[in-house]
Amino acid sequence: MVRHLTLREGGPEQLVEIGDEVVETLMAEGAVTAARGAVRGQWTIAAASQVGVVRVGDVQVSIKPKVTISRLLFMLGYASNPGYWRDESVLLDGEPDLVEALAHSCVRLTRRALEQGVLKGYRTVDESATVLRGRIRESDQIRRNFGRAIPLEITYDDYTVDVAENQILLAAVLRLLKAPGISTDVRALLQRLRLQLGDVSVLRGGQLPRWQASRLNARYVPALRLAEQVLRGRSFEQRRGDLEVSGFLVSMAKVFEDFVCTALMEATPFAHGRSHLQYPAHFDAMGEVPMKPDFVWESGGVPLVVADAKYKLGKPSGYPNADLYQMLSYCTVLGLRDGHLIYAKGEREPAVHLVLGADVQIHCHALDLEGSREELLSRFVSIARTMRGGERSAGVSGAQPSSLGRAGGVVRTVIGLT
Repeated sequence: MVRHLTLREGGPEQLVEIGDEVVETLMAEGAVTAARGAVRGQWTIAAASQVGVVRVGDVQVSIKPKVTISRLLFMLGYASNPGYWRDESVLLDGEPDLVEALAHSCVRLTRRALEQGVLKGYRTVDESATVLRGRIRESDQIRRNFGRAIPLEITYDDYTVDVAENQILLAAVLRLLKAPGISTDVRALLQRLRLQLGDVSVLRGGQLPRWQASRLNARYVPALRLAEQVLRGRSFEQRRGDLEVSGFLVSMAKVFEDFVCTALMEATPFAHGRSHLQYPAHFDAMGEVPMKPDFVWESGGVPLVVADAKYKLGKPSGYPNADLYQMLSYCTVLGLRDGHLIYAKGEREPAVHLVLGADVQIHCHALDLEGSREELLSRFVSIARTMRGGERSAGVSGAQPSSLGRAGGVVRTVIGLT
């Protein structure tokens, strides 16, 4: 009998009776935080920073995100394919677990991709054979066979279903089949897809094959984008002592970061330059301390805008100071007077911090993930306009700002960093 336990990201702690080894395994996988209770065998546990399902022995823990599953799937999909997921609706029955919802969406999109048959393409094959096909690899023929006529070392182009697109879809199907928490009906649909892709080879190792969207594979693109998101999730099967451990976990911080950066790229109204994700820079002149802002817009090699996504709530006393220090360092290194921190939903008003001793403004945006998709995406348009309006000449002058007040509904504060 499997014991089910449901936690919610950011939700209250729960006092449960559970084995020490089970809790230690859940903590090791980054699924929960825990502390021993007053009574032996009792633990106070809460969700950590990942969502999904983990099964340890006969205990299955489902960790639900703060946002709805539909909204999470939209964020995942939009980060990989904005054009498609802007208009696509995710229809779910009730409020399933994340893994069940991912499997449901993967089945729907993959079945749609395969409606016209399994995609075929040309693949270059190198093999040893007794019959000539294609051309002989002369250097391999001499090196491997020492003048013998057979076998032949040949190369030819094979028209096959064993192409990158099908390999990625199959890998996602197999990943979901191994995950706990999927209903019998959806698991049966996944098995049918596995049989449809039965002539496709199973990927080995963690490297995905490369593919490129084209007219020929256009019907596959939505399914491929979602499959890649499934494969980016952390799936595991292992043994820990006498316990069997399996699970599928997704980092909400990574989901939020990818979504914010993609939405900024789509919303940024600049007519020149281009955007960079994880912009490579260094904190020091010797290049020994690397730094990578989440989002940088540059023109002609000169950074104009810098932004960082932070998936955490602002505390009652304000946004965490460490984030402000980090953004100040980004602005200093990149020679910018404005930096932008984009947080997940917070109850506080947006804030602009003017740094003492440096002509730098740090804008803190609180992004409400609820509401309609149109409202959410329009918020990025508003943030991008603020970035465009705050784009001042590169190079920090060092002048100390002296203003303090409120303008346009935005709280302005002067802070000193010590």
